[in-house]
Amino acid sequence: MTQTENLPAYPTLSPAELRHPDSLKWTLYAEDVIPMWIADMDFPVAPPILAALSERLERSLGYHQLMGDKVLDSLLRAKLDTHGLSGLPEGGLAMLPGVVPGIYASVAALTQPGERVLTMTPVYHPFHLSITGLGREVAAVPLLDGSGGYEIDWDGMEAAAQDARLMLLCHPHNPTGRVWTHDELEKLRDLVVRHDLYVLSDELHADLRFTEGPFESFAAAERVRDRTITVTGPCKAFNTAGLGIGVLIGHDAELVKRVRAAAGGLMGHEGAMSVTMWQAALRDGGPWLADTVAYLRANRDFLTEYLREHLPAVRFHPVESTYLAWLDLRDCPRAGDMQTFLLEEARVAVHDGPTFAPEEFKAPSQGFVRLNFATSREILTEALERLRRALDGAQ
Repeated sequence: MTQTENLPAYPTLSPAELRHPDSLKWTLYAEDVIPMWIADMDFPVAPPILAALSERLERSLGYHQLMGDKVLDSLLRAKLDTHGLSGLPEGGLAMLPGVVPGIYASVAALTQPGERVLTMTPVYHPFHLSITGLGREVAAVPLLDGSGGYEIDWDGMEAAAQDARLMLLCHPHNPTGRVWTHDELEKLRDLVVRHDLYVLSDELHADLRFTEGPFESFAAAERVRDRTITVTGPCKAFNTAGLGIGVLIGHDAELVKRVRAAAGGLMGHEGAMSVTMWQAALRDGGPWLADTVAYLRANRDFLTEYLREHLPAVRFHPVESTYLAWLDLRDCPRAGDMQTFLLEEARVAVHDGPTFAPEEFKAPSQGFVRLNFATSREILTEALERLRRALDGAQ
C-alpha cells in the first residue's frame, strides 16, 4: 500500500472533532456513519487564510469593494495567466457568490426556453438541473468507459450539437476526475466553432490536479475566446465552501456583462470575508495547497491499490484531478439500491450515481457511486474496510 511518510499529519481529523454542529457533511447522518458524500475536505483551513480572516475582523465589516476589488482582480489575473487566460480586458472578470450561480446565469443569458444545451454525462448535477430548471432541454452525451479511463463520444457529441446553442463543459470533470487533454480540448473547440456554440467551462477543480504540467483552460485558444465564459472559485482547492465566492471570466467583456446581468438582483453579491479569503489563498496559500494535493494523490493511489487487491469487481479509473472517486459497482447484487445498501450495511455515506444524470439517463448510472477521499488515511482505510465487508457479504 502507498505510504504517507513525508505527508502532512492532521491530528485533528478524528470523527469526534469533525462532527461539529456547523458541518453538513458530518451531521446529516448518524454518528456511526462515515460521510464521504458532499464535496468538501476534512482537512483544516490553510493558516494564511485563517490569519487573514482574523485580521479582517478587526476592520470594518461594512460594504467592501463591490465595484471590483483591485487586489483580488490583480491576483486572479496573474493566476489565470498560468492557465492560458492572459489578456483579459477591463470588465473581463465579474464576481459571483459562487460558481453554481454562474452556471445558471450562463444558461439563462445564452439560451432561450426550449433550446437544447449540450453536455456530457455523468456530470455535476447543477449542470443538468440548470438546464431543466430553466426550461431548456438537455442534449446529454454519455462518456465512454475506455480501457484507460473515461473518453468523449465524439460521434455522439457531433450529433447532439446539431441543434444545440450552448455547451456546458466540466474541466476537470466531476465526477469522473478526467482532465481533458490538449488534443481533446482542440477537438471540442473545433466542435463548438463548427456548430456556433457558446461555452460555459466550469474549471473549479483545476488546482487539484495530479497530472504534470500547467493547466490548460478551454478558452486558452484564441478562436474560442469570444464565445466562452469560464467560471471558477477557491472553495474546492482551499476547502472554503462555507465562504461562497466565484468569478465569471471572459475575453469579451460584453458577454461577461450579459451573463452577469442575467442574474440581476436574483442573487446576492460575494461577501467581504470571502474576498479576503480568496486574496489570502492566491497570495500565500501555495505551500498548503501543494501539501494537500500530495496527500490527496497518496490517498488516490491507496484507494486504487486497495480496490485492485480487495475489491477487484469494483471498476475504477484513477482520477486525474479532484478528490472524488467514481466507482462502478454494477456487478454487485445490490446495485439497484447501492447508496442505501452502503449506508445501511457499511455505514458509509456516498453520493448516488443517478444524481449525476438527467432523468432519461439515470438508469444507466444506477450502481455507480461517488466517494470523497479527502480525509485522513485512517478514516479512508476504515471506510474501505467497511465497504469490503458489506460488499463481500452481498455476494
